[in-house]
Amino acid sequence: MTPAPQGPPSAVTVVGTGADGWSGLAEPSRAELRRADVLIGGPRHLDLLPTECAGERVAWPSPLRPAVPRLLAAHAGRRIAVLATGDPMFYGIGRTLAEEVDALRVLPHPSSVSYAAAWLGWPLEDVEVVTLVGRPTARLAAALHDGRRLLVLSADARTPEDVAALLIDRGFGPSRMRVLEQLGGDRERVTAETTADDWARTQQSGDPLNIVAVECRRAPDALRLGAVPGLPDEAYEHDGQLTKRHIRAATLGALAPAPGELLWDVGGGSGSIAIEWMRTHPSCRAVSVERDQVRAERILRNAERLGVPGLRVVTGDAPGALAELPAPHTVFVGGGLTARGLLDACWAALSPGGRLVANTVTLESEALLADAHRRHGGELVRLAVAHAVPVGGFTGWRQAMPVTQWCVQKTPNPPPGADR
Repeated sequence: MTPAPQGPPSAVTVVGTGADGWSGLAEPSRAELRRADVLIGGPRHLDLLPTECAGERVAWPSPLRPAVPRLLAAHAGRRIAVLATGDPMFYGIGRTLAEEVDALRVLPHPSSVSYAAAWLGWPLEDVEVVTLVGRPTARLAAALHDGRRLLVLSADARTPEDVAALLIDRGFGPSRMRVLEQLGGDRERVTAETTADDWARTQQSGDPLNIVAVECRRAPDALRLGAVPGLPDEAYEHDGQLTKRHIRAATLGALAPAPGELLWDVGGGSGSIAIEWMRTHPSCRAVSVERDQVRAERILRNAERLGVPGLRVVTGDAPGALAELPAPHTVFVGGGLTARGLLDACWAALSPGGRLVANTVTLESEALLADAHRRHGGELVRLAVAHAVPVGGFTGWRQAMPVTQWCVQKTPNPPPGADR
């Protein structure tokens, strides 16, 4: 047998399919599948093809992602057609292929989300889509807001049960649920509307190819979590090492998270800064560095409960623990400022344009921030919060410890006399 030529394939087309299989494909999609030399897809997709699609059939191996470049190279020089579910560029294989192939042709099919929105009469622009395919159920928690409509892409037949359990656990048991199965196919089925509380009691089961529709309704006694930084302190499990709500909101404002950016949260404590950074946008990433193992485990629990299970927690002392981390867009230092070389290491890690914010309540660390402000510029502010408390039969102010905050952006051309 002649070895397959190496190098990129000459042509790759990805074809979206629906639950109705071959009969639901447009003629351009059928034509591409007929003339393909190689047909790549999951067993379910390949079984939908008729015999007139004569190309060699290759099932995706598992794990899929690392196998993609090797599989494409093995069939270099041949016309390849890849089968996908629905719209390949919507949480599909199209993204992976686009990263590997310079010239990719995509022939989409209506996605399950489009079918579900049409069936329910929900305008898609008013719906949030959350995928749980290959992702933890906990990430759904960040999308829970009273009155919001969600479409949840299921990993398997058990996902609706997992969704109901999470809704109940996060105080959204009254939320309305429907499960839509095999949309667009002969076996299409939509369950009767019920609450998450009732779904958990009835333990319904169904088809693995499904999408879960949720209309969020918060239980009256559930803690209200807003969409902006400054969640209630009660939302966190902590041992006192917590950036309090009002200071946290001001700190996130100074950090100014943007989609796709990576934060180093040095001295994680309870993880509140990193967690609320990640909650601002699904693509925001964070690494929380915490030297105490008990607190590190607590950060992970908080992150899962608040819907950002992707938060990475590194246990170790900074600056040593920072050495192997990916370069950050932004750094927050909430603890350990007096550790030798910590502030300089964080500054050195930033690329031009990167931002650094540091908070402290001690005179010793405040002196370090004043010196850093002298060398690098930026803004040095003091934040003070007071709460009204009973004073006998009256009410007075109780002052919390003031927080000194240094906020600076690393510029390509520092001011005269400033350190780079």
